[in-house]
Amino acid sequence: MGGSGSKSKGYWPFSGSGGGDEQQPKEGNEQPLARLRSFRNATPFVFTRRSSLYYDEDGDLAHEFYEETVVTKNGRKKAKLKRIQKNLIPQGIIKLDHPSIHVDFPVVICEG
Repeated sequence: MGGSGSKSKGYWPFSGSGGGDEQQPKEGNEQPLARLRSFRNATPFVFTRRSSLYYDEDGDLAHEFYEETVVTKNGRKKAKLKRIQKNLIPQGIIKLDHPSIHVDFPVVICEG
């Protein structure tokens, strides 16, 4: 599994350096793209996240939705669950109850 990719191409939101490919400003008003995109006062905390819940057509909220179907095989009826993947609307961005630390924060918080 890959990381978030925020360290690629010199982008490092928690400090002015650390991306590795940052260059010194050139002559005139030109500055490297990494310097323009860096955030000096970025916070290491995350206050929102994308929800993994979905709304269905009835307005119900859940991670997954199933529909019961009846299958007749050799004259016997058997109930099966079929997963619904169409017509689902993502819940969107939700606010966290307690802030968490950003995955790319470069400092060890606790040594054990």
